[in-house]
Amino acid sequence: MKTKRLPVVKDAVAPDGSEVRVLLALRKHGSTAHFTLRPRQVSKAVQHKTVHEIWYVLRGRGRVWRAFRGSAEVARLVPGTCITLPLGTRFQFRTTGARSLEVLGVTMPPWPNTADEARVVPGKWRPTVS
Repeated sequence: MKTKRLPVVKDAVAPDGSEVRVLLALRKHGSTAHFTLRPRQVSKAVQHKTVHEIWYVLRGRGRVWRAFRGSAEVARLVPGTCITLPLGTRFQFRTTGARSLEVLGVTMPPWPNTADEARVVPGKWRPTVS
C-alpha cells in the first residue's frame, strides 16, 4: 500500500510532448500519471507499442484525434470526459482554451518508461511541442 501526492515539478516529458508527473503503479497490473499540455499546444501524434491507456480529463479543454482499426475520430476533451486508447491506437491531442489541459492517465500494464515504447506517427494536426 502506497500514498503519493501529485508532484509539483514534472518528472518527464512524454513521447507526445506533454508534461508527466508520475503517480503510483501496481507492478504487474497498471500505473497512473498526470499529464499536462500547456495552452495553445498541439502534441505529437504517437502510437504505443505495449500499453493500453484510459484518460480522465481533470481541467482545461481540448480535442483528441484517435485512429484505430480503420476508423478515426476527433473527440472533445472537457472536465469529466473519459476516453480509451487501446493498444495500437494512433492519437494526438491539443488544447483549445486559455488553460492547460490536465489528464489523469492509467496504463495497463504499467508504463515501462523506455524511450522506444511509443513511436511518433503522422497525425491530424501540426505539432507545436518539441
